[in-house]
Amino acid sequence: MQDTKKLKVLFVSAEVSPFAKVGGLADVAGSLPQALAAAGNDVRIAMPRYKSIEGNMGYIADFPVKMDWRNETCVVRKSDVDFNIDGKGKRLPVYFLDNYHYFYRDGIYCFHDDGERFAFFCNAVLGMLEAINFQPDIIHCNDWHTGPICMLLRELYKDDPFYGNISTVFTIHNLQYQGLFPKDILKLFNIGENVFTPDKTEFYGAFNFLKSGVVYADVVSTVSETYAREIQTPEYGEKLEGLLKSRSADLYGIVNGIDYNEFNPETDPRIYRNFGRDNHKDKIFNKRSLQREMNLPESDLPLIGLVTRLTGQKGLGLLIDAVDDLVRYGIQLVLLGSGDEYYETAFKNLSIKYPENIAVYVGFNIPLAQRIYSGCDMFLMPSYFEPCGLGQLISMRYGTVPIVRSTGGLAETVTDYDEDRENGNGFSFSDFSPEEMKKAVKRAIDVYNNKPREWEGLVLRALNQDSSWDNSAKKYMRLYEKAVKKVK
Repeated sequence: MQDTKKLKVLFVSAEVSPFAKVGGLADVAGSLPQALAAAGNDVRIAMPRYKSIEGNMGYIADFPVKMDWRNETCVVRKSDVDFNIDGKGKRLPVYFLDNYHYFYRDGIYCFHDDGERFAFFCNAVLGMLEAINFQPDIIHCNDWHTGPICMLLRELYKDDPFYGNISTVFTIHNLQYQGLFPKDILKLFNIGENVFTPDKTEFYGAFNFLKSGVVYADVVSTVSETYAREIQTPEYGEKLEGLLKSRSADLYGIVNGIDYNEFNPETDPRIYRNFGRDNHKDKIFNKRSLQREMNLPESDLPLIGLVTRLTGQKGLGLLIDAVDDLVRYGIQLVLLGSGDEYYETAFKNLSIKYPENIAVYVGFNIPLAQRIYSGCDMFLMPSYFEPCGLGQLISMRYGTVPIVRSTGGLAETVTDYDEDRENGNGFSFSDFSPEEMKKAVKRAIDVYNNKPREWEGLVLRALNQDSSWDNSAKKYMRLYEKAVKKVK
């Protein structure tokens, strides 16, 4: 990484892998800080301590957190993430903000008092800094749960010498989730109604957690350059396109990476047989084993995988509309995911209708997800929008060729093979329609069935793809420098 000033960074997220995970945010929060620490920065993570997080944690401090007329106690506990830099073991500190009332529950989100829970978390993050005597150059906030931290720094703490020189970066991982709560929540931040205006935090009569981050952060980022452009338009802006456009000079897009230690086909203990570039043909063993596990015939038909949240955003309606034709083309399909009951039921019914072609696992199963990434020939992501997408990056890491709709991070990481034979690493389509998706799948099937040498080249190109965090971490360092200059 380039020779830049080493910084003190507090990385704040509601979920962090391996401690608590619902989606891709946890993967980013678990791996990007490691890449930043590998560059010599003093990086620490702050997250809630949920009931599901077990293990020995050291007590660090406790302090009262003012929540309107009462105080709640925050207990700070600490653990570490072990990782390697050039073969040397390193530790990344993780601070767990513990409060029995708010976080000792089964699950992470979707509680009636989520606004209050994450208001406490935001208040506690800033209170923690003095309690542990850590004065970061940057607080890197992620998604709606952390947006008010940026507001509090500028509105409540601006004259406090301990906090006055702290800069903020706010990253939007998915603009669709904004954290909308009644105006009364302002009381929990101990802040005046002067912030509840259309140019600050008010949003159609509600307090908007995410908007508070966008308005007050020194630098705003999202997880691909394409998505950064898309969210400034009415189609993708979720009614915040005007605000985002007004901040376009401070809005950046950086594609996520993936953890190359966790996602490594040569060492991954969760897949059926390890393989790599030199023995990539062992991938067929993973395909046959996946077919057996999912009760599909051991066939040479192209095997297409999906690991996804079952929501409309993911373009699953296109797949449902096109599936009869896809089966006629001659494919097998393995789907893993959970979400909307409509999609869960629809895909279960399709597996019953086509038992030799379609297998479905409804639920959350990380080992099976890895076996799908490693055992399939192709990986399908027909998303309506996709801020970055990790599935296409992980699938390529395992030599599985992506078929994607060209939007957000998918547009930046997947180059269509038919448009660029030298650099193409997958197949893509632009129009959000079943017909266009079918054409892209058909093109992939034709290469797979009729041009085995070209297909092998695609597999090797996927295996050679560099989707590690190194380049993205360098870009984040440049963002941090921009943010620091705004304050100091």
